[in-house]
Amino acid sequence: MARVELKNIKKIYPVTKEDKRRKRKNEKPQHRTAHLQVTDKGVVAVQEFNLDIADKEFIVLVGPSGCGKSTTLRMVAGLEEISEGELIIDGSLMNNVAPKNRDIAMVFQSYALYPHMTVRENMEFPLQLKKMPKDEIAKKVSETAEILGITEYLDRRPKALSGGQQQRVAIGRAIVREPKVLLMDEPLSNLDAKLRNQMRAEIIKLRKRIDTTFIYVTHDQTEAMTLGDRIVIMKDGYIQQIGTPQEVFVHPANIFVAGFIGSPQMNFFDGALLREGDDYYVRVAGDKVKVGKEKTERLLAKDVQTRPVTLGIRPEHTVIVEEGEGIAAKVDVSEMMGSSVHLHVTADGRDVIIIVPTMAMKRNYGLGDALKISFSGDLVHIFSKEDETNLEY
Repeated sequence: MARVELKNIKKIYPVTKEDKRRKRKNEKPQHRTAHLQVTDKGVVAVQEFNLDIADKEFIVLVGPSGCGKSTTLRMVAGLEEISEGELIIDGSLMNNVAPKNRDIAMVFQSYALYPHMTVRENMEFPLQLKKMPKDEIAKKVSETAEILGITEYLDRRPKALSGGQQQRVAIGRAIVREPKVLLMDEPLSNLDAKLRNQMRAEIIKLRKRIDTTFIYVTHDQTEAMTLGDRIVIMKDGYIQQIGTPQEVFVHPANIFVAGFIGSPQMNFFDGALLREGDDYYVRVAGDKVKVGKEKTERLLAKDVQTRPVTLGIRPEHTVIVEEGEGIAAKVDVSEMMGSSVHLHVTADGRDVIIIVPTMAMKRNYGLGDALKISFSGDLVHIFSKEDETNLEY
C-alpha cells in the first residue's frame, strides 16, 4: 500500500569520548567495526543506500552480521535516526516523522508479545491505541486470526504457545491495523529448521492475502531467495547488488555475491582468461575450456583482454570427467544427501564441492580416491583479480 524511497541514506554512529581517549593512546577501540568505514564523524554503519521499493513489493535485505541491514530497517521504522539522506513514503518525507505516525508495523526477532495479555488482547492493543470501535476491533482481530490460523489460540497467553505460534501472533498484531509498510527483522531466526520452512510458506501465503509493502531482513540466503521479489545484498554498509533471486544467482555482480548466494557456496579457482581473436577460453590447473556464446558476447562488448582472473563454478555445475583433460582432484569426504551426493575434494590446492545426482553416479568414491573435474564454459563466472567484480558486467 505504499511506495518507499531511500535516497543516499547514511547512518553514522558518533565516536565516543572513550574512543577518542583510546585513539590518543593508540589503543584499539572496544567496539568491533569489522571493515566499516571510520570517519571524523564516527563509524559509518550504512553508506550511500539507494533503493526504490514499489507498492506491494516484497524486498529482502540480506547479508552477514554487521552489514547494516537491520540498521537500515530501523531507520525506515524511525527507531534509528537517519544521519544523511531522505526516506520518502508515498511521496512524503519521513526523516523527522515520529515512528507512530509513519503507518508502519514491525515484527521483531524476539516476538515482543505482552506476556500478561492473551493473544486476542495482544492483537487488539494497536487498534485500541487508534481509538477504533470495539465491534470493528473484534472483526479485524477475528479476520486476521483466521488468515494466520491462530483462531483457536486467541484466549491463550504467549507462554502457552510454541515459538512458531508466537511468531504468528506477532505477525498478526502487526498486520491487524493494515499498515502501509510491514517491516520484519529476522523473524524466523529463533525457530528450528522445520518451523522455519513452515513459516516461510506461511509468509508467502500471507503476502498474497494482504495489500502491504514488505521489507524483510535476514542473514539466511535461502529465506531471501524464496521470499523476495528482489534481493538487496549488503556488505560492510554498502549495497553489493540489487536484483531478483534469479538475477543475483545467475549473474552475481562480484565475488562476494557469488559466494554468499547459493548453498553450498560457489567454488573459486585462480585461473586465466585467454582471448584468441573473437573467442575466449578460461584455463585453470591445466584444464582449458571455451567460454560460452552469451558470455563471449558480453566480454567482447567490454573489450576484455587476456588476463589473470578468479573463476567461479557452482557445485552443481562442477562435473566429474571420466576421460580427457580436467582438474586433478582427490576425495576428502563423500556425503549421501538422498537425491544427490556431495563430494568434498581437494583440487588445485583448494577445497571444492561437487554435487552429483545420485542416479548419475557411475561409481562410489571414498577417502583418497583420485578423479578429474571440469565445468561448462556456459556456466563459469569470471571475476577480476583487481576489484573482484564480474568481468561480464
